[in-house]
Amino acid sequence: MKMPIVLAALGVSGLTATAVMAQGPSVSRGQAFAQANCASCHAIDRTGESPLRQAPPFRTLHHRYPVEDIAESLAEGIVTAHPGMPQFQLEMGEIGDLIAYLKTLEK
Repeated sequence: MKMPIVLAALGVSGLTATAVMAQGPSVSRGQAFAQANCASCHAIDRTGESPLRQAPPFRTLHHRYPVEDIAESLAEGIVTAHPGMPQFQLEMGEIGDLIAYLKTLEK
């Protein structure tokens, strides 16, 4: 399956798909992870509201702290104060991919 088809299947369109493809495979994998595991609660793109009001949009995370700082939490398993957040424990490659994608949202 070619990358534009994969990105279209993930709900990524237009300029966003082009920008992600230009960033490389790590960013594309990070966005795919976010789409599959996070988008039901968080806004994962440059625009739009989070489906779950309490869930911060990913594009604002860097205003709270450097996104690189979440690497350890992702490796150990993110646990939050609200019960609806699933616990995630990512592999090192997945962490790098997700952070690479989050960094693209800072611009």
